[in-house]
Amino acid sequence: MWIKIYALFLSALSLCAFIAYAADKNRAKKGARRIPERVLLALSLSGGAAGGYAAMFVCRHKTRKWYFHAVNLLGLLWQALALVFLIRLS
Repeated sequence: MWIKIYALFLSALSLCAFIAYAADKNRAKKGARRIPERVLLALSLSGGAAGGYAAMFVCRHKTRKWYFHAVNLLGLLWQALALVFLIRLS
């Protein structure tokens, strides 16, 4: 049961992160007010790393910034470790 809840949590945050990265890219193209980098990074680190990292490459956004790669990979790592922990727990 906890694994399903965790999967839903990660899916929801990943979708939010993907949308946020895509929206920021769209705003950048239009010259509009941007979403702060710390918000994008927080979304990725808090559980949306899969969506954030996917959006980086699909939208070609923030791919030159090394710390976006680092934070998204770190997020993926802790999310995978948490999944392993939940699997062993059940």
